[in-house]
Amino acid sequence: MSGVPGVDVPDHRGRTGLDRAGRALRRNPDVVVRDVELTSQGWHVLRRTTFDLRRRDGRWQTLERETYDRGDGATILLHDATRSTVLLTRQFRFPAYVNDHEDGMLLETAAGLLDDDDPETAIRREVAEELGVTVGPVARVFTAYMSPGSVTEKVHFFAAPYTPRDRTGTGGGVAAEGEDIEVVELPLDDALAMIGDGRIVDGKTIMLLQWWALGR
Repeated sequence: MSGVPGVDVPDHRGRTGLDRAGRALRRNPDVVVRDVELTSQGWHVLRRTTFDLRRRDGRWQTLERETYDRGDGATILLHDATRSTVLLTRQFRFPAYVNDHEDGMLLETAAGLLDDDDPETAIRREVAEELGVTVGPVARVFTAYMSPGSVTEKVHFFAAPYTPRDRTGTGGGVAAEGEDIEVVELPLDDALAMIGDGRIVDGKTIMLLQWWALGR
């Protein structure tokens, strides 16, 4: 009898047990997980979870929620305090393009998924790949769930100084992964103005730019 890929036999990425995520959760006594159904397993995973939730008035209700699991990520703002500049990326984002963005080309802070690395190791990798920069000490700024209504991803936010001497490579991303990334250096004031006029619309980038502006 054949099994279900991603559940009891390996899927195309060698994963099994994808339907077990969340079944053992006990941290919140007002939530009881009843069932987890694997609905899709492409590169990332979509699940439908049934759970009981005790409302504030004491009544219990049964709910279903879909969650998209793409792993956790990290992002970083590189800033040059002497020249008051920031180093960003520009790349095509199809989800933004299909949801009314004019051309899908978004200005963003360097970012990527952790994969099997810790957050700092992952962001150093992404900075080298996307921006061509070798960074020194990095500061952990905060951690945030970016779309907690449906996406499990937790993003670790970092910041680090850079100088022109730190740009030891060309950046541009990993071509074998379909990346074609432009490195963009901007004065901080210009970047902040671009938030106001809609040229920067990426959430993580807005958060980091405003964080640095508040602290300068």
